[in-house]
Amino acid sequence: MGDGIAFFDIILFALLAGFLFFRLRNVLGKRTGHEERHTDPFTPAPERPSKADNVIKLPDRERDEPGGEQGDDELSDLIRVKMADPSFDEVEFLKGARTAFEWTVEAFAKGDLDGLRPLLGDDLMGAFTGAVEAREQAGETQETTVSSFRSALISDVKLTGSIARIEVEFITDQVKVTRAADGSVVDGDPDKIETVTDLWTFERDIASRDPNWRLVAARVPEE
Repeated sequence: MGDGIAFFDIILFALLAGFLFFRLRNVLGKRTGHEERHTDPFTPAPERPSKADNVIKLPDRERDEPGGEQGDDELSDLIRVKMADPSFDEVEFLKGARTAFEWTVEAFAKGDLDGLRPLLGDDLMGAFTGAVEAREQAGETQETTVSSFRSALISDVKLTGSIARIEVEFITDQVKVTRAADGSVVDGDPDKIETVTDLWTFERDIASRDPNWRLVAARVPEE
């Protein structure tokens, strides 16, 4: 009995220790009020140096304990994902998620639907396509620059059968502006950096040989 409890404690400690190595206007973000002037993304790649880019916040320890906001269900599902797919690594996943975030935001701003297609699930691809087409019909263009990452955090893990869903909270600094056909600004400010919070859900069938995760949901935190 005592050995079983100790073994569980070792697994839980290893999981929590893994978190210590995390370095990571509309549906794409939410202003928080802090403003100032101004291939496969899940394959490891060199990071661009930045004093904020490599910071990935950890969940509060009390949230990881039984009875906390993030309880046994999320931890158990993360353990199950790692058991079902021993190659899964939280650090590398968050690196890929961050790269996917930048690629997706940039491709959406440019209206690059071909670039978006490999990154998105079918339903979300349809929504993004509709938004891009509506913008083009209005003669508008969008410019979005992710200037830095404040944090990236795995906020939820669900495993249903072989389908794994991991929600990541991104807090980034962005410059975003939408222009009319004549170049006038209709939304945003090219001279302001906005702090933006996004919750993105990535999905993968861990029973499949396809190693790629797809973005299947994007939302902003509830007020």
